[in-house]
Amino acid sequence: MPPTVTTQPPLFGTAAAVARIAAASRRTQQPQSRSDLVSLAMGEPDFDTPERVTEAAHAALRAGRTHYSPLLGEPALREALAAKLTATAGTPASAADVLITQGGTAGLAASILSLVDPGDKVVVPDPTYSLYGDLVAMAGGTVVPVPLAPDLHWDLDRLADALTDAKLFVFCNPVNPTGIVHGREELEALAALLDGTPTIVVSDEAYSDLDYTGRPFTSALSVDGLRERTVYCQTFSKSYAMTGWRVGYLWGPSPLIQAAARVHNTFNGSVNTVIQDAALVAVESCDDDVARMRAAYEERGELMRRELAAIPGLTLSAPEGAFYQFPRYDIDLPSVEVVAALRTRHGVAVRPGSEFGARGEGHLRLSYAASPQSITEGVRRLAAGLSALR
Repeated sequence: MPPTVTTQPPLFGTAAAVARIAAASRRTQQPQSRSDLVSLAMGEPDFDTPERVTEAAHAALRAGRTHYSPLLGEPALREALAAKLTATAGTPASAADVLITQGGTAGLAASILSLVDPGDKVVVPDPTYSLYGDLVAMAGGTVVPVPLAPDLHWDLDRLADALTDAKLFVFCNPVNPTGIVHGREELEALAALLDGTPTIVVSDEAYSDLDYTGRPFTSALSVDGLRERTVYCQTFSKSYAMTGWRVGYLWGPSPLIQAAARVHNTFNGSVNTVIQDAALVAVESCDDDVARMRAAYEERGELMRRELAAIPGLTLSAPEGAFYQFPRYDIDLPSVEVVAALRTRHGVAVRPGSEFGARGEGHLRLSYAASPQSITEGVRRLAAGLSALR
């Protein structure tokens, strides 16, 4: 008798949003380092969370702070963040317009899903962080990617054309994956492009504390013409090495934050009380820790750049911020194939540039949120792998 063939039954009733996300998503899961693999793929600090933050969580548990938090977040944390936002924006920021979220991811989701209707046009730079496109697909919107200029900053002429009739413009600054920092001049140019339009901006400033340009970082909130139309999305993950804690926040015009809160409360409910108590300590007392980690990242970025510069066929980007290098390679292979070969044959994990958009093809994203030893060894393996692929 012939062997019995079994097949998986179809998933009846799956929502169309699932298919839209699956069709649009470029996101891939990359591994952490292990004995046989050096990972330069993770966008995650390799530092431990500052000890005083962890101790604050222990103290909150001992004090019985284990009950539901208010849906918008703990009042003390929201007040502390409002004070910080006031300094950033140069205008009073109300705690009533601060929403504590389940990490930056949930903040981005609440923002985009509360703003985008089916068919809405959403403009994003290309390349950029791939989560934005997934969320727009979930909402049924249409992503319009805008290629960057050769220096990986915005091409303002192309951006002006794309923004016509756009519901939303989503960007990050400093930029994942390129490491570029958009300065005041660029942001003011964006404000001029949007003047007189109803287009809303989502500014993802997760890496705002990691700016190595020598200039003060310019938030969208500090720019007239952007502040009034911007939903500001922030996380504790990068600055405070709190990726696993899952806490972030939004701030912006009251109607937009109220809409985002409706979505966030439906999906997530309130954020863990203990984590919010710990986050308050981070805001109030960890500036020195942030500065220490930032200085280390800047040194590691320069180390990675020096090591990469010795590899033939790579065109490097300038590490202005965040903790990424985004070199272009000269091998005639798709980036997913290059990444697969590097990982399986040479024991180094990086991310394919195509994950971040069509214009990311031909690039690799490397993270220097890793130890100096991992950077040196990882780039050595990368050089060997690229040489073998030629």
